[in-house]
Amino acid sequence: MTRAEAMPPQSRETATRFRLWRAGLGLRPAEFAMPPEPRSIGSAAIGRAICLGEIQLGGRRRALDPETSLWDLRPLPPRADLDRHGFAWLDDLAAAGTSRAQAQARRWLADWLARYDSGSGPGWRADIAARRLVRWINHAEMLAAGVPEAEAQRFRRSIARHAVFVAQGWRGAPRGLPTFEAVCGLVQAGLALRGMDARIRPAVKVLERLCREEIGEDGGLPGRNPEELLELFCLLVWCDSALADAGLAAQPQHQAAIARIAPVLRALRHADGGLARFHGGGRGLEGRLDAALAASRVRSGPPEGLAMGFARLARGRATVILDAARPPQGAAAAATGHASTLAFELTAGRRPIVVNCGSGLSFGRDWELAARATPAHSALTPDGEGSSVLRELRQGRTVLAAGPREVDCGPVPGHGPASLSASHDGFAARHGLIHQRQLDLGEDGMSLHGEDSLLPLDGAELDEEGTGFTIRFHLHPDVAAQQGEDGLSVTLLLKSGEVWQFRHASPARMSLDPSVYLEKTRPQPTPTRQIVLDARAAGSGATIRWSLSRVSQGTDGTRDLYRDDMSIT
Repeated sequence: MTRAEAMPPQSRETATRFRLWRAGLGLRPAEFAMPPEPRSIGSAAIGRAICLGEIQLGGRRRALDPETSLWDLRPLPPRADLDRHGFAWLDDLAAAGTSRAQAQARRWLADWLARYDSGSGPGWRADIAARRLVRWINHAEMLAAGVPEAEAQRFRRSIARHAVFVAQGWRGAPRGLPTFEAVCGLVQAGLALRGMDARIRPAVKVLERLCREEIGEDGGLPGRNPEELLELFCLLVWCDSALADAGLAAQPQHQAAIARIAPVLRALRHADGGLARFHGGGRGLEGRLDAALAASRVRSGPPEGLAMGFARLARGRATVILDAARPPQGAAAAATGHASTLAFELTAGRRPIVVNCGSGLSFGRDWELAARATPAHSALTPDGEGSSVLRELRQGRTVLAAGPREVDCGPVPGHGPASLSASHDGFAARHGLIHQRQLDLGEDGMSLHGEDSLLPLDGAELDEEGTGFTIRFHLHPDVAAQQGEDGLSVTLLLKSGEVWQFRHASPARMSLDPSVYLEKTRPQPTPTRQIVLDARAAGSGATIRWSLSRVSQGTDGTRDLYRDDMSIT
């Protein structure tokens, strides 16, 4: 929480009003140094849905009477309200391109100016103001088209005040992605608006420092959230393109950060183009990753070894991505990270098969906490405990604690390039056990063989009763599952028509249990299934061997083009 957010609402609003009054002293309405060019990409399908009365805020779809203003929606949780004031929905209305969508955008803008332009409302945090500013600049021609001159003047005057407000207050944004958003917004405003040239160089220097201090040498972020890394990458690429269009060059650390991040994102991308869903991140909007990678002009492929702590296996049309590092470290990262050590996801072609439940952030506090625990991941848990413990602090935050200190991952000798063996000691202190997971993706990408072992620490022996443990394989909701009568197999039917089969050869008891799939592009948690193996480790431990293999290709000529975020029509 920033210092401003800790202030009482009335005091915060008074301070904001004063800052805006000061920012507007002597300012003229903004004029553009060059015609605005949108750099953020919206979805025409989502824009059409907004016109029909359905908008997505805070990861949830919300019904909206077409005759009602967006600003009349009540009540909204804080995250949804910030989304509303950030104006990212403007990209979607612009992408729809219809006269109705454009008129709706102009009405909602005029209403916002009437209600909040003096400094009221929650949208005056520096990063949210910068997000709004960039969208206004991007779509200024559409927003000002056909409106009375007095309204157009008020809009351009607010743009100018926004730029000064962000320049004076970017340090008040929360650390991490919000700070980047504020500074990148300031760079783009400085380039687009006349009279703001003097603000470009200081903002570029701040961005240079942030790239050096906040982005790891491996191109990763402390929170290890793939979607957050994508959002940051988009901001850096947009700024780089804007500077290039103005005949300027990004600073070396800025360009180096882009070069470091691009290969990491390629490693975290599944065969269907979506990102691996770990540590609070979702799949990413359709097309955003590909567009950003193309604009970056970085051609480097996925790095050798781990990428931001994740291991990737890829063969044929299949990808496997495994969380192969310690949970996110540091106070801020531990407050958002998931207990997902050695959890994995499997995608074949355009079809996710094995997934993690995802982020519950969009669905309330209870879902958020449940989704962060190990049982919400395709991983192993002894006696229902996770690889890390979720511990609630007095400040109302819940952080990861007592997690793995040592996580090892490397290739399996003699098993080819698409194999790995990983282990962690997250259960050592509480149970005296080490978890080892070995994965081997077949040469054609149509089979995945796995082996999970729970072994006593330092070669000790477990007692006769031993320790019970569970291995979970959460299935994507589009996978239809039928358990075999032999108790050793589950048949999986994909929407593409492919048939896969899960099998195990072990003393474990197998069941097909309810699960849930959490994705912010869906209006609510989606019921699905999970394959569950229950067993006990006694004596020298236990090893469970399992496999996932394609047994039928499906109908010839089937076009398999579905993605989760194509569900909004």
